Parts: sequence; C-alpha cells; structure tokens
Amino acid sequence: MKVSLVDLKRNIESIKNDLTSAIERCLENTGFILGDEVKLFEEEFTRYCEAEYCIGVNSGTDALHLALRATGTGEGDAVITVPFTFVATAEAIWMTGALPLFVDIDEDTYTLSTGELRRFLNERVKDGIDRVTGKRVKGIIPVHLYGHPCNMEEIMDLAKKYNLFVIEDCAQAHGARVLFHGKFRRVGSIGNAGCFSFFPAKNLGAFGDGGAVITSDRDLSEKVFMLRNHGRIEKYDHLIKGFNSRLDT
Repeated sequence: MKVSLVDLKRNIESIKNDLTSAIERCLENTGFILGDEVKLFEEEFTRYCEAEYCIGVNSGTDALHLALRATGTGEGDAVITVPFTFVATAEAIWMTGALPLFVDIDEDTYTLSTGELRRFLNERVKDGIDRVTGKRVKGIIPVHLYGHPCNMEEIMDLAKKYNLFVIEDCAQAHGARVLFHGKFRRVGSIGNAGCFSFFPAKNLGAFGDGGAVITSDRDLSEKVFMLRNHGRIEKYDHLIKGFNSRLDT
C-alpha cells in the first residue's frame, strides 16, 4: 500500500462540502481577487497569530520579499539567515538587491543557532558593517522549521544590541508557540513581522499559492499593503512603486 507523505486528496475529502459551499459563494459574488473572504481571512488570521495586522499576498516568497522591502532593505545591505531552509528565504533577500549572509543551524533543533549568530555578529560586524563583504547588516530572518520555533528571546536580544530588524519565516510553523520572557507567544508575533506560506503542502495549506505578512507595526503594515498591489492606496491612487502580489480569494 502506498502511503503519501502529504495526502492532499484525503484532506480535501474531509472538508469537501464546506469547500464546495465556499467556492459557490465566491462564484456568486465574483470577488475573485482580494474579495470579502480575503478580508475575513486577514481578520481571523490576525487574531489567531496574536498580531495587529495581516496582509494577504500571493505567496510565502512574496511575503518575505515585501516585508523586507517595507523595512527599506535594498542594494548595499545584507540580511542574516540560515542555509537550511527552502531557497525562497535567501531568494527574497536577493530580490531586494541585498545579500544573504548565512549563519549555521543548531544540530538539535535545525533552527538558527544563537551561539553561531552571536559569534558571527561579534567577529564580523562592526558599526553595522560586515567586515568581509562591506555590506550594511540590516536584519535577521530566523526560520521556524517543522513546527519548531527558534530561540526568539536570544535572537531578539542580539537584534536589539546590533540594531537589526527581525522578520520571522513561519512558512513551516503556523500556530506554533514559543516561550518569550515568561509568556508563550505565537511565532510571527515577536519580530518586526512574520511571514507565512499557504502552499498546499505546508502545515496550513491552501488550494493554490498564497501567503501573508503579520505585524503589529502600523507603518510596516501600510507599506506591505501598498506594495502588494502596485503601490496602491485606493483605487487609481498609487503612491509608491509596488508589485502584483494580490491574494486570490
């Protein structure tokens, strides 16, 4: 008997009636892109993740890319992340024009080693500049993996010491909690932003591509909101250069 690692067909069968009803509602109201259902999802996912804002985007890759853009990351900058992750984590950094700098993982958790991160920052970063590449180190993207969160207390302490932003890659850890200063917090709600993928095979998968950025930073949320839809504030009013990263209903 063949047992699939990810049995999408079985998942669909278990909620098929609900899916059919939802699809019929969408066909009836014709809100196919950024429709009412997307707005409802953003509200519910905001509460679930214990954040203030959620912006639905086209994919997890776009979530990382737009969150990085919203921090002002670009040419001449560098962002620290891990090599043990899907290529999109580093790719999103490259898409801004910045350079990914890799710090090794912990051999027990497979997430960012805070010991290696501390050593890297102590040895290579002076006055915000990477001694090796000459790039300005702007931030850290820790990757929560297999539902296992990173050590966010130590990561945030180091980020504060070196004046770095933190964007959490939560593409494989939806709903996970981590102890943070005596209180359990949802992944994505601790750093400046949390980025999620809803690719069908993810921990929380959709029926197609999809992603989201969560944050409690109003300014960052407004920038991502504009960036996902050609820099648009409202219909036919575009303030900045953006992208086509709208979330399908």
